[in-house]
Amino acid sequence: MKTAEIRDKYIKFFEERGHAHIPSASLRPENDPTTLFTGSGMQPLLPYLLGEKHPKGTRLVNSQKAFRAEDIEEVGDNRHTTFFEMLGNWSLGEYFKKEQLPWFFEFLTNEVGLSKDRLWVTCFAGDESLGIPKDTESAEIWKGLGIPEERICYYDAKKNWWSRSGTPDKMPAGEPGGPDSEVFYDFGTEHDSAFGAECHPNCDCGRFVEIGNSVFMEYIKKEDGSFEPLPQKNVDFGGGLERITAAANQDPDVFNVDSLNVVIEHLSKVSGKSYLDEENKESFRVIADHMRAAIFMIVDGVVPTNTDAGYFTRRLIRRAVRHMDKLGVDKETLHGVVAPVVEVYEGVYPELTNKKADIERETALEEERFRATLGKGLKQLEKAKGGKLSGKEEFTLFSTYGFPLELTLELAPELNIEVDVEGFKVEMASHQELSRAGAEQKFKGGLADGGETTTQLHTATHLMLAGLRKYLGDNVHQAGSNITTERTRFDFTHPEKVDRETLDKVEKYVNDAIAANAVMELVEMPKKEAKASGVEGSFWEKYPDTVQVYTLKSKDGTVWSRELCGGPHVKNTSEIKGTFKITKEESSSAGVRRVKALLE
Repeated sequence: MKTAEIRDKYIKFFEERGHAHIPSASLRPENDPTTLFTGSGMQPLLPYLLGEKHPKGTRLVNSQKAFRAEDIEEVGDNRHTTFFEMLGNWSLGEYFKKEQLPWFFEFLTNEVGLSKDRLWVTCFAGDESLGIPKDTESAEIWKGLGIPEERICYYDAKKNWWSRSGTPDKMPAGEPGGPDSEVFYDFGTEHDSAFGAECHPNCDCGRFVEIGNSVFMEYIKKEDGSFEPLPQKNVDFGGGLERITAAANQDPDVFNVDSLNVVIEHLSKVSGKSYLDEENKESFRVIADHMRAAIFMIVDGVVPTNTDAGYFTRRLIRRAVRHMDKLGVDKETLHGVVAPVVEVYEGVYPELTNKKADIERETALEEERFRATLGKGLKQLEKAKGGKLSGKEEFTLFSTYGFPLELTLELAPELNIEVDVEGFKVEMASHQELSRAGAEQKFKGGLADGGETTTQLHTATHLMLAGLRKYLGDNVHQAGSNITTERTRFDFTHPEKVDRETLDKVEKYVNDAIAANAVMELVEMPKKEAKASGVEGSFWEKYPDTVQVYTLKSKDGTVWSRELCGGPHVKNTSEIKGTFKITKEESSSAGVRRVKALLE
C-alpha cells in the first residue's frame, strides 16, 4: 500500500463519522512562541482544545506535516525520521474513549487490514502524587475489542502521558495534557538482547513500532503544580502515516514506503550502490529523511541560515551532503533529490510543484556554501597534524566551520591526530543547554499558554496594527510578533522611524477601541474572497484555502480591526484590562520597524 492510499482511507473513514477535514498547518507554527516547528497535529488546534469554538465544529480530521528536530541523531535505523505526516482526529469536548479506541481499532483492522493478533496497546499506569488514576477504562475497552490482557501494558508518565512539554513535571502552568493509549505493531522480528533481557512494546530493538496514540486531553496544570480537569474532555489522536503504511506492507523498514523509497531508488541510480548492502543503509536513510524534511521546510519558508529554524534546514542539507560523499555520488548533485520527492507528493501538496525550482536552487546553494566551509575547516584541522585536538577545538571546527565530528574522525588517522571525543561531547552538551535556555527565554510565555493576559494582548496587538495602518498607510503589514504575559513585541513593514506623536495616536486608537466595547466576530470565508475584500493579513501563502477572519466592531458599526488570524481573542474589548501603552520603537531590520507595548 502507498502512503496516499492510507491517507485517503483515514480521512474518508473519519469524514464518514462526522469529522470535518481541515488542511495541514505550516511547519512554522503560528501564534506558538514555545517551539520552532510544528511537531504534532494538536499544536495549531491548542486554542480549541482549551475551549475556543472551531468554525468547522467539534469533530476534525487531517494529515499534518510535522518535524521533530530532536530525532536528527536517531535517523539511520529502520523507523526514525525527522519529518513525517501525522494522521489526526480530534473531538473537542464531544466523544471520548469509548468511541475513539474502537474507531481506531476498526480503521487498522478493517481499512488497513492489520491483524489484531499483531497489535499491542499501552495505557497510563496512574500517578497518585498528582491525583490522576490508572487508566483501567481504556484497558477494558481494548479487552472488549479482542486484545488479550497479556498484550495490554501499563507505563508511567514518561511513556503514557502527552503534552507538548512532555511529562507532568515539565509542564508549565496553563498547559493542557493527559494520559494516552498507544498502539504498537508487532513485526515479529527476533529480539536483540542488547536492548534488555525482555522485549516489550517500548523496547528499542525494532520488533515493535508505535503506529498510533490516542491522547485523552482532560487536564490542565495549575500555578501550584497540581492538575484540574479541563472544561471539556478532548480526544487528540496522532498516527504516523509512514509507520502505518509500513505495518500494512508487513515491512519493518519505514524507508521502504513509497514517499521515502523514491529517494532511495534515485540514490541507487546515481551512486550505483544497493540499499540492500548494510554498509550503505545509514547513508541512504539519512539522505532520504533529511532531504525530504529540508524540502518541506524550504517550501514553508524555512531556508538555510545560521540561526533559529533555518539552522536545522542547514544542518539537514549538510548532513545529507556528507552522506552523498560516503556513497561516492558526484558533488553538486544533491538538488537532484528534489524532483522525486516533489513528484510523489504533488497531488497532496501542490506548493511543492509550484516552488520546485526555488527548492532546487536553495539546496544547490547550501551544498556550495558547505563545500567552501569544509575547505576552510580542513585547513584548521591540518594545523593539529601529529598532535591532539581538544574537545573545545573540535567544537570550534564544528560550530564555526561546520566541520562534523564524524568527518574529523575519518581524517584523524591520515593526519595522525588524536581527537578528544568526550571533551567534544561535553562542549556540545554545554552549547545545547545554553541554546535551550536561550530559546526558553526568547520564547518565554506567549500565546501558547492560553492565558487571559496573553489573549488580551493578542487582541490589542490586532488593534495596534490597525492603528499603525491608519496613521502610516497601507504599506504597513505584520512582519513578526512575540507576545508574552508581560508585553507584546511587534514587527511591521515601514521604511523609517515612527515619531512619538504618531505612536500616541496609535495608542489612543487602541484605547478608544477598548472603551468602545467592540465585539469580536469570527467569519470563515475563501482566502481569495478575503484578500479581494481588503482583509488585512501577512504570509497569505501559508494560509489554507478557507481562512478565519476576525473583526472587531462596535455597536454603532465602527470596524476597529479586520484581520486574518488563528486566535485566541477576547470576545469583547471590555475584557481587555488596563491602558495600552507603546513603550519602545526601534529598527528591526532593513525596512522593518519594531514596537514593544503593554497593558498597564
